[in-house]
Formats: sequence, C-alpha cells, structure tokens
Amino acid sequence: MSSLGQIPRLLKIAGILVRYRLDDLVDARHRSRLLALSRVVLPRPRAAVAALPRGERLALALTELGPIFVKFGQILSTRRDLMPPDVADALTQLQDRVAPFPAELARAAIERAYGVSISERFATFADRPLASASIAQVHAATLHDGREVVVKVLRPDIADRIGRDVALLRALADSVQRFHPNADKIRPHDVVAEIESTLLHELDLQREGANASLLRRNFKDSADLYVPEVIWSHTTEGVLVLERVRGIPVDDLAALDAAGIDRIALAEKGVRLFYTQVFRDNFFHADAHAGNIWVDPAHPQDPRFIALDFGIMGSLPERDQYWLAENFLALFNQDYARIAELHVRAGWMPPNARLDELEAAVRTVCEPYFTRPLSEISLAEVVLKLFQMARQHELTLQPQLILMQKTLLNIEGVGRLLHPRIDIWDTAKPVLERIWRQRRGPRALLKSLRRRVPEWMAIAPDMPQLIHEYLVQTTSGRLELNIASRDLSRLERQVRNGQRAAAWLTFGVFLTVAAASLAWIAVSMQSDRRVITMSLVCLLGAFGAFAISLRRTLARPD
Repeated sequence: MSSLGQIPRLLKIAGILVRYRLDDLVDARHRSRLLALSRVVLPRPRAAVAALPRGERLALALTELGPIFVKFGQILSTRRDLMPPDVADALTQLQDRVAPFPAELARAAIERAYGVSISERFATFADRPLASASIAQVHAATLHDGREVVVKVLRPDIADRIGRDVALLRALADSVQRFHPNADKIRPHDVVAEIESTLLHELDLQREGANASLLRRNFKDSADLYVPEVIWSHTTEGVLVLERVRGIPVDDLAALDAAGIDRIALAEKGVRLFYTQVFRDNFFHADAHAGNIWVDPAHPQDPRFIALDFGIMGSLPERDQYWLAENFLALFNQDYARIAELHVRAGWMPPNARLDELEAAVRTVCEPYFTRPLSEISLAEVVLKLFQMARQHELTLQPQLILMQKTLLNIEGVGRLLHPRIDIWDTAKPVLERIWRQRRGPRALLKSLRRRVPEWMAIAPDMPQLIHEYLVQTTSGRLELNIASRDLSRLERQVRNGQRAAAWLTFGVFLTVAAASLAWIAVSMQSDRRVITMSLVCLLGAFGAFAISLRRTLARPD
C-alpha cells in the first residue's frame, strides 16, 4: 500500500491516541505544535477515561485500534527496558481475545492447507471455536483413529493486515527517530523490527509446533510439566494440530481448591520449572501468563502444570546464560562486589567503570530489598532494577535478557497468586545451584570434550605449521600489535599476559591433539595400557595448560 493510502488509517490512529490523551506519554517539552493543536481541536475525553492512569488509557486505545495493536501492546510489555513500569504493567493486562471469524472461512483455510476436504483428515470438526485471538483461532476435532485434538488456524488475510500495520509503525518510528531526544537509546526501528519478527514467527504455525515438540522432549515423563503432543501428520505452516488436553486454569483458585490441589507445592514447582527451562535447557516458555498455564488435577497432592501456546519462546546466548547464572548466584549470596565485577565482565557496564562505585550502586539497589523478609522480596523486581542501573550507563541489553526478566515476573506473579507467602529465594537458590553444578561439572566437561575432539582432529594437521609460524614471528619481533592506548604500562602488561596465555593455550592444544591421537591409537589398535596412560597424562597436562592460559587471560593488568 502506498504512503497516500495509509493516510486515512494514520489519521484514525492519531485521533484515537489523542482522544485518550496519550500525548501525556510524551514529555511536555517535546510535544510538537501539531500535537498541542490537536488537543484543542479534538473532543475532550470522557471524564471516566480522563481519570484513568496513562497505562490503562494506552491499553484501551490499543484495544480500540484492533487485535493487531493489542498484540503490539503485549509485545511492548516485554520491553521493560523501554517502557515506564506503570505502562508496562497495564499492557501486560491486555487480553488477546477478539470475535471469532466464521467457521466456513476456517474450514476453507484448512482445506487449502491440506489440499483435500476436511472430512478426509478429521472424523469430526467443531464449527464453534474454543478460543479466538488476533492471529489465529482454535477448534476442537477428532482424528479418524479416535484421538481428540485441537486445530489452530490462522485468520484470513492476517499476513496482509500485519504488513500494513507494521508499515505504519515504521512511519511512526521514523518520526520518533527524527524528533525524540532519546531516540538513540530507544532505537525505535529496532523495536519495530523486533515486533515484526515476533509477529512473523507467530504466523508460522509449524515453527510453533517445533517449539512445542522441543519443550515436550525436554520434559518427557516429567511429573512437573505436561506439553501436548504435536500431530505432525496434520500440521502445516498455516494449521497446527495438537493433542487435546484438559485442565484447570491456574488463576481459577476456587476450582483448584475444589479439586484439592496443593497450591503451595504447585507454586514452588512453578518457580523450579522456570530455572530448569532457563539454565538446564536454555529454552523457556516466554509467554507464561495465567491464560497459557493450566493445572492437571489428576494428582492433587503432586500436581503438574500443562503448558499452552508456544508462539513465543526464549533462549539465551551461552555467554549471557553463564553471566546471568553467576549474577543470580551472587545475588542469592548478597555478594555485591561479585555482582559489580560480573556486570563489567559480561559487558553490561563500560569496561572502564570503577568497581568500587559500581559495587556501591548495586548495594543501593539491593540493600532496601534485603531488609525485608525473603518471602516478600521479588527477585524479578531486583533483576529489573539492576538492568535499569545498566541502562543508566547507556548500555543496551539483549532483548532475550529482557524477555527472560519479563517471564520471571510472570512466573513470580503466578507463584504468589497460588501461594502469597512463597519464598522465591529459598525455592530458587538450590535449584539453580544444582543445575549449575551439573552444567559445569566433570561430566559436562567430558561431554563437551567428546563433542569437540573431532573438530580438533580435523585441524590437527595444520597446528604444527601454525605454531611454527607464530613462534617465528614472536622470537624475530615480527609479530605486530596495532593497538592504541593512553596507558602504555598497562598495555605492556596486557600484551605480556596475552603472549603468555597464547603460549600456554598453544601448548594445551598440542597436548589435546596428542591425547586424542593416542586415544584413537589405543582404541583402533587395541594397544596396551601404557598408551592409554600416556593419553590420560597428555589430557591432564592439557587441562593444566588451559587453566593457566585462562588465568592469564582473565588476569587484571593492574
């Protein structure tokens, strides 16, 4: 659609935003003259609307703009690094529920996806939807083998509607980029790109099926979480078919109590599940609000959750996962100096930040919380405050970290709904410590080595020549370092540490290759124990060399 064709829609959006007085979201110093004039020309809002907080007014405006903007608001609620807390809290309450589209259109879309009539794939198909949202709606059905399933089908023309509204958001992002004083920090184009990416992922129901399948595999035979099976023979990009499950919505406390569910056990299990997904599997359900969580009533004293809606999932880069886990453990132990050090090493703070000042800032954030009983402390709130502290230094956190924080907030909310006095800290700490020991223990190290040995064997033939060239350049003084620094003595120490670390690393790689070669000889030729012993000695020497290299790399030059 051309820019001129967008004008009526843009004017309608502007009218709704001003009618709800959402110009209050813009600082008075930065309002344009046109925006100020529109307040005079357009009708005043109803007294009931004008009295509402700005977050609730924004939620009402997005609801009036339509289901796609409701989805935009839900995605924005995850970006608490950009939104004021009161606005983000209001947006989390947005309900993605819209009027269903006709069953005839749903049937037609399913038949187009399959290329056959719907009766050839399903023994029964209910025309009345079980649920209807902005992207898709869900119908009950039965397979020919008798299994009960649910069928999720995309709304007609939803891709075109998303395209048009995203184009409008890009135009708004252009204006924000041009006129907002903090545009570099807000990065409006990146925010719109993130929203577009999330929506496009939700349009691919086969991707959602893959998410559900992986989560189900991670919790196979689990007594804590059940994930419905994906019926892959009936799933396409536009149609997702899942095993039908039944349960009690997690926020229906009366029904949970009537079923005799142990809510305390359930709340603690929910917290443990979050840390298991994030730190054991590195794959977590990132839309874990009460509407997407049911409870299986089959075992009231040992209840388990049922997960629904797998359109938004999260995972962290391995580096961020490591720093996050170490920060959590330091936070559990109230080790402010360690938190400050980790923030710098993780790149969440400038490398030239003074650790003593940073430790004081962390203490200022955390200490007011630790004066309360642990059962009253919100871990998600503390993490959010620490992230906001990082943002004050004009550093940008990865969206997945913000998504994780929002998910933690949801999980804590569900936990306190089920058990208002739950001690999040006491529940989470042993889980994270146990998982982290397993992730960083000897078995994990050996598993990682087994995975990497083939790669090392592949590059082993090139190593002698590379080592020879490096040593020749080092001893002849031809190894060039093109670095500029104001502190030459600090630079000299850094270079010296780097050279020693490189030498030990090279020696460690050499010993690793030797160990792998000897192990291969021992297995393939059935050699005696002396060859195996030599392989183990080389491997232990390699570990020692790598440890020394790592210590040299991490050593502070001052």
